[in-house]
Amino acid sequence: MSEDGKEELVGTDDDSENTAMGEEGSTLLRRMEMCVAEAEKRSGKNAVNMQETFTVYLIETRPMDAVADGRNPAPDSLWRRYSEFELLRNYLVVTYPYIIVPPLPEKRAEFVWHKLSADNMDPDFVERRRVGLENFLLRVASHPVLSNDKILYHFLTEVWQEHGWKEVVYETGFQAKADSRLRALSATFRVRNPDKRFMEMKHYSDELQSHTSQLLRARARVADRLYGVYKVHGNYGRVFSEWSAIEKEMGDGLQSAGHHMDAYAASIDDILEEEEHYADQLKEYLFYAEALRAVCRKHELTQFELEMASQDLISKKQQREELATGIVRTFSFKGMTNKLFGQEAPEQREARLKLLEELIAEGEETVKEKTLECEEHVDRAWVDVQRFKEQKDKDLREALINFAVMQISMCKKGIQVWSNAKECFLKM
Repeated sequence: MSEDGKEELVGTDDDSENTAMGEEGSTLLRRMEMCVAEAEKRSGKNAVNMQETFTVYLIETRPMDAVADGRNPAPDSLWRRYSEFELLRNYLVVTYPYIIVPPLPEKRAEFVWHKLSADNMDPDFVERRRVGLENFLLRVASHPVLSNDKILYHFLTEVWQEHGWKEVVYETGFQAKADSRLRALSATFRVRNPDKRFMEMKHYSDELQSHTSQLLRARARVADRLYGVYKVHGNYGRVFSEWSAIEKEMGDGLQSAGHHMDAYAASIDDILEEEEHYADQLKEYLFYAEALRAVCRKHELTQFELEMASQDLISKKQQREELATGIVRTFSFKGMTNKLFGQEAPEQREARLKLLEELIAEGEETVKEKTLECEEHVDRAWVDVQRFKEQKDKDLREALINFAVMQISMCKKGIQVWSNAKECFLKM
């Protein structure tokens, strides 16, 4: 494909591209089957020519119409690094500032029980991250707006083989649109009339983060204690086995009871790994809290720019009025010089009035644009917030119910182990 063809694909909505991407409102997940099939550890040189070890993830996709027709073609596949997922998400955050963009799985393990490795190259952690990355893609591909983005489609399909995917993203110029942290922080403290709904949303995101963090910390502490309880049963198993060797009549019963205890103690590793799956679902919403705040910060910045433009316009109109009437209502350096050195010539005054008229016209257009931008951001963001809240309630309810069911099952197995041990003791 030529360079011109590539630029046309990025910058325009031609018919062939729309056909590939689907109609507006139809999510990509309805048109494409996708998964992150596996992870692989590789070695290579980084940007500063240093040797490094990294993990890549295999993305497999297949058109949904082929599946629906009963055909089963081999999936298209490509490898992506975690950093490429990060780049995709950064692009989406900048391009769609009114959308709560789904978070990526954690870069390093947090809120883990002490026996679980926090090494980001640990196979168990890599597997959990693979699941998290797949969940991220499914979230984005099922979003009514994000799923129709061309860059996302190319991330999954690698349309331009002669150009790297990263170069294609950078050519969109999204980095130039990114708001600096300093501007966002300034807007947070200086905005005068923030939308009350966004203030409530920021408070909601803070509470979501706080409550989820507390829940994850409590879960990690309980997991540590649970691990200790189960390993105590391993000690019982060893004691019973050693005891059985010196007891002729009770030997078989003690040996059997010891086996039950050993099996019970060994099961804790699988149980806590399963628990970690539910913890990861909670962590997703811990990170969603920051995505919510990003939408609030963008509103504050847009509102601040509108207020500054309005203030500048009022100042320009006041200058025009003072210049036209000759009455200076506020102290100004220009007013002082006029008093000291006399009024300026009529030609100069007319030139200044003409310039002010032009600046006022530009200012009115800027205020109009900023007002429209602010209103659109509020309306679009509020729609996405409602969608997010419904999704959050559904997901967390399901995760917590499944977690409770797992705990009940675990307790039943514990009761069964002690019932079996009791039968062994009764047979002695």
